[in-house]
Amino acid sequence: MSEKIFHIIGISDQRNQFFTPEIIELISKGKVFSGGRRHHEIVAEVLPGDAVWIDITVPLDKVYRHYLYHNDIVVFASGDPLFYGFANTLRREFPSAKISVHPTFNSLQLLAHRLLLPYAGMINISVTGRPWKALDVALLENRPLIGVLTDHKKGPLEIAARLLNYGYDNYEISVGECLGNDTENIKTLSLQEALVQSFANPNCVILQMTSARRRYFGIPENLFAHLAGRSNMITKMPVRLLSLSMLDLYGRKVMWDVGFCTGSVSIEAKLQFPALDIIAFERREESRNLLDDNCRRFGVPGITGVIADFMDCDLSDFPRPDAVFIGGHGGRLDTMVCRIYKVLNKDGVIVFNSVSTESCQVFRRAIESCGGVIEAEHTMILDSHNPITILKAK
Repeated sequence: MSEKIFHIIGISDQRNQFFTPEIIELISKGKVFSGGRRHHEIVAEVLPGDAVWIDITVPLDKVYRHYLYHNDIVVFASGDPLFYGFANTLRREFPSAKISVHPTFNSLQLLAHRLLLPYAGMINISVTGRPWKALDVALLENRPLIGVLTDHKKGPLEIAARLLNYGYDNYEISVGECLGNDTENIKTLSLQEALVQSFANPNCVILQMTSARRRYFGIPENLFAHLAGRSNMITKMPVRLLSLSMLDLYGRKVMWDVGFCTGSVSIEAKLQFPALDIIAFERREESRNLLDDNCRRFGVPGITGVIADFMDCDLSDFPRPDAVFIGGHGGRLDTMVCRIYKVLNKDGVIVFNSVSTESCQVFRRAIESCGGVIEAEHTMILDSHNPITILKAK
């Protein structure tokens, strides 16, 4: 079987494309071409008269099957095919194929050029068919310049609304509409202004920070919203920071917070480890709004709150944890620990804050019965409160 070859040519939305002599020769010698329907409209006039065209449409499996019948294919893609582009897809699906890439500017580069914006330090992310996580991480990292590739469901309006919902009013938004097309338009707006605008597709966004936002390392308890009349039901700041240190979250991917109450541990963890996926469980219905309120207060998007009894949850619905913090157990600590151990990833850790000798003993016995070990423990006394023992198990 002959070696499969892909020549991937990046193009803009301009109707009159500039092609180098090398690309012109590739096109003139080509027999089989592929790209989106919009790409076909742009390049149709320069294709050979006997050209075969394969539309890139979903489901992509059908496209890949068409590719199997041809050994040499010229593919047209938008901008830089290696920038969240089709070249990455082809490398994954056809790992043994020979691939050459001929890029042009991607849309975020074009928008930066139109704005005369130095973009060397810009972080580029995509929410095109993707969740919000990459944008959330960039915000939590206080990135001053964020380029965002959008889609029809996550466009400029939705991006502005998400930022404002979590208190990130310290950005302005620039939107590039139909870049390279005759209908190209550039808008730079406040986030509030973006909420009442309409935007043409396709578009992309650059967010520019206008001022710094305060960020805590150890959030004082009095700044959280609390359960009505139960302001003491929160993991105190020094205990919270020591617990997070013992969870050893650097390099971990998924943390579970069991019995989150106000969400203080989850929020503090997300602030320090923005890429960490956090699933927070709590059976109190009133904690649903508490978590949402506190996340918005401290600018922490991306925590998944689960309002249900942890012991009744189908844990297969959630990503397996590398680290688990037990903030509440409802008197079922031993069975809870065993349940967690069954899904805990290898080298995962469990941290538990004990306020009594009895719960310390129950936790130790449960860990031992599951084949684990207590790796570390510390006891703290805060003000007039009873001693708290923080235990870490592996």
